[in-house]
Amino acid sequence: MLTEQNYNPDVLSCIANLSSDEVFTPPELVNQMLDLLPQELFRDKSTTFLDPACKSGVFLREIAKRLDIGLEAQIPNRQKRIDHIFTKQLFGLAITQLTSLLSRRSLYCSKAANGKYSVCSQFKNESGNIRYTRIEHTWQNGRCIYCGASEQGYDRGEELESHAYSFIHTENPEDLFKMKFDVIIGNPPYQMNDGGGTGSSSKPIYQLFVTQAKKLSPRYLSMIIPSRWFAGGKGLDEFRDSMLNDNRISVLVDFPIASEVFPGVRINGGVCYFLWELNRAGDCSVTTAMNNSADTLVRSLNEFDTFIRFNKAITIVKKIRSKSLEFMDKRVLARNPFGIISSYHPAGYGEVDLYALKQVGKVEGSSVSVNHELINKWKVLISKGYGEGGESREYPRMIIGKPIVAKPPSACTETYLVVDVCADEAEAKNLASYISTRFFRFLVGLMKNTQNVSRKVFAFVPIQDFNEPWTDEKLYKKYNLNQEEIDFIESMIRPMELADA
Repeated sequence: MLTEQNYNPDVLSCIANLSSDEVFTPPELVNQMLDLLPQELFRDKSTTFLDPACKSGVFLREIAKRLDIGLEAQIPNRQKRIDHIFTKQLFGLAITQLTSLLSRRSLYCSKAANGKYSVCSQFKNESGNIRYTRIEHTWQNGRCIYCGASEQGYDRGEELESHAYSFIHTENPEDLFKMKFDVIIGNPPYQMNDGGGTGSSSKPIYQLFVTQAKKLSPRYLSMIIPSRWFAGGKGLDEFRDSMLNDNRISVLVDFPIASEVFPGVRINGGVCYFLWELNRAGDCSVTTAMNNSADTLVRSLNEFDTFIRFNKAITIVKKIRSKSLEFMDKRVLARNPFGIISSYHPAGYGEVDLYALKQVGKVEGSSVSVNHELINKWKVLISKGYGEGGESREYPRMIIGKPIVAKPPSACTETYLVVDVCADEAEAKNLASYISTRFFRFLVGLMKNTQNVSRKVFAFVPIQDFNEPWTDEKLYKKYNLNQEEIDFIESMIRPMELADA
């Protein structure tokens, strides 16, 4: 028997559940971001708002709702109030022709702003204040000079979308509307194909929207973007440095599990939104929201070279740094340590054990093109990629794969990282015991927000004396970790049992 229910789903909530390169934003998330703004903005009929990357129109729609209530006393006539809000206060740039129609339908209740069913009676054209003009990329040496898109992938004729977003394809964004905005807010596209690898390689572009928005000097700027910028990387190092050193960021809310706010969408490393205020300077309120709980701490974003997303990890890192001066990122060998690519298949003969993808084979010593002197050394390896990535909903996690003690003579393909070269078997096994600890993998996890493992993710891991084996208990005691800190580490990291333990 069916029970009576009050169920009226928001179409924009449904759209937000669809997986796409351009992620649609749920209304609930939009309102969390709008709650960060001074609410008097919605009671001021002169406040102007811009969404520079309209997809569903949800940001402008939710702003319109607040203005409609906030301006009721000043403009009592409902139609005059709506006309004023839509013509004088709300502006958007759609990212495609389709999203321009969807955004107008969401905001004006009509895909044509001057249409029969439009709730605004003042527009003389179909676009209203939500504009879309098709533009093309500007190619130079096979890439767009503005967004880095691949000419091979995006120079494809007028029958397909160019994905050349107008807000970031100009040196002078102020010319787009020729007006000043009090608030710029939105959810920009995240990446573009850059033509690398096998054609599926992508580079981030969301940082370009943030940088371009700052050029317009709004009073307030808020965007939801991937959190991968915390650790920098591909195209993000300069952006990371600018964000961490920008004391105008007053609020940062981080979601390590992106699907908690974008249902059904996988975004490795999670997502975050922030509030940037033109006329302020100071520390930032940082919130980590995960598994229906939130932890908030006011702190400086540039306290460390890499942003530490978990507030509870701050004291742990400080205690370690007070006792250690050397860290494992200086020991880990660079990628492809023996000059043998990942796709190389061992011939099956030779005097050197070769650790390759899913197998150990034999090769001649002459196959090793670099670091030939390390063939006859004991080594500890880990896989360069680990499939948990940054989006698994399950905590605690493993972070990295199990260490491999490689006896000499041995080498590996680019599939593996050499964590360190050791003097003998005992030292190698002691290093492996260290890698297997929750302590070690927790510190790696602070830097690792994708499935890729590089030497830089070991920057918080202190070097130990590998003449002895290591356990979590010994490490907790050495660094004077209290029970709350220990409990946090163990809530984040699963135990790892070594094969020969």
